[in-house]
Formats: sequence, structure tokens, C-alpha cells
Amino acid sequence: VQGDICEPDFIKQLFKTEKIDIVLHFAAQTHVDLSFWHALEFTYVNVYGTHVLVAAAYEANVEKFVYVSTDEVYGGSTDEEFDESSPKRPTNPYASSKAAAECFVQSYWERYQFPVVITRSSNVYGPHQYPEKVRLTKMSCLFLGLSCIHGSGLQRRNFLYAADVVEAFLTVLKEGKPGEIYNIGSNFEMSIAQLAKELIHLVSKQLKFFFLPIVAHRPTNDLRYPMNSEKMHNLGWIFLVPWKEGIKKTIEWYKENFHNWKNFFKALEPFPVTEPFAQLSGP
Repeated sequence: VQGDICEPDFIKQLFKTEKIDIVLHFAAQTHVDLSFWHALEFTYVNVYGTHVLVAAAYEANVEKFVYVSTDEVYGGSTDEEFDESSPKRPTNPYASSKAAAECFVQSYWERYQFPVVITRSSNVYGPHQYPEKVRLTKMSCLFLGLSCIHGSGLQRRNFLYAADVVEAFLTVLKEGKPGEIYNIGSNFEMSIAQLAKELIHLVSKQLKFFFLPIVAHRPTNDLRYPMNSEKMHNLGWIFLVPWKEGIKKTIEWYKENFHNWKNFFKALEPFPVTEPFAQLSGP
């Protein structure tokens, strides 16, 4: 059923007619670059929409509500490893909206003992992913014979293959305790510059030429999001798919399907550099 989480009447009717037991709430505006230009839209969808959804789920008395957040709520770190008790210090409109939404979700546990669970995951990659995401933006550009890197490219990210994340959510649904937060992360970390170089090597046979122009940093671009995932490990989950295997599967799928994306060029366009929250265009 397609619909908008920001429409309370639709959401209430959906819970009433579909007899929903479990909610996994993935719906969000997620593109960090775009969030600087449409900060109010991100706030509207990610915060207001989440509040609408968790309120309707509470009224419907669902068994478990899983809110899918992000490692970006912690803010960046060069050495500190974040666990679930670390303070939230978001540095961009997207991360700020996700952090605020977490507060609304958590309040339903604190006030009503409504069984909510919050997850924060590292970067996810795999087949079928929209081209704007960091791994696939670079892969898309490479198939077109170009690529680009924000600033120095020294920013480092942890990567998880989609199948591992699916297993993590299944684990949370079965074993996750109400009111708890769980980091879903890996110990595999790579700089954006190294990622670009690896993708060039992996898809070089498909290229006639390529270059790596450096574009300006966006207003904030955290260096690292190192997370401790011991709580998830204690539930019985670990990530299993190594980078080389996961990226190979992703590239193979992408080679066959990339040109089937509608308007994929639009997803690859860089956004103009702007100050945080400068463009307050609403929904």
C-alpha cells in the first residue's frame, strides 16, 4: 500500500484495515547533501511523519515498533567509539531530524511502555540501491566515465552489505528488548578516496576513460562514525559478508541494471555548496 506517513487519517485507516502487528519504520528523507537545501522538508517528513506513525501504532497496540535511525546522530569522531549511551551530536539537518525523531519514539516507551526499539546502522550497500548513495553514486559515475570526491576524500565510513542488515533487523524483531537502542555496525572501514580507487579497479574493464575531480566539501562532513555493536552481538548477530564479496555482487547487479534507472543523471548531480539550514524551503 503506497502512502504518506505525514497523513494521519491515511495512517490510522491503514492500521485499522490491515491489522498490523509489527512496524519497521524505514521511511525518511535521507540524502545529507539535499538536507541542507530542504531542511524544513526533512524536519517535516522525518520528525512529524515519525510522530504520526508511532502515535498510530500505539493506538493500534502493535507488538513492536522498530525505528531505523543512523550512526550520523552521534556526530563525527576521530578516535571515540560510540556506544548506545553516547550523546547525540548531529551535525547536519538530516542527522538532526533523525535524532529528534528518536526522541519522539523513545518518549512512547518512557510514557506508555509502548514496545519501541531504535536501531542505528552504518552505511548499507548492495543491489537495487538508489544511485544517490555514496557507494553507488561513485559506481554510477564510473560507468559514465567520471567520478567525484567531496574535499580531501579522507572521510572514512563503515560499510555493511544489505543481506547482513536484513539479518540484523530479523534479530532485533525476535530478540530486541523494548525501550532499547542497538548499534548495527561493522569493523570494516574505508576512506572515500580509497573507495573510489577500489571501484575504479573493479570496474575498469567497463571504462574507456575516467578522472577523479575534487569538489568542495559540503558544509559539514564528519570524518568517521565508529560504533561499538556489542549489544547486537550479544543478541546473536554478527556481520558475515566480507567487502570483496559484497561489492562484487553489487557491481554485477549494477552493470546489468544501471541504465534501467529513470532519471539517474539527476541523482548524480552535485548540490551547490550552502551554509547549513540556509535554504529553509518547506514541504
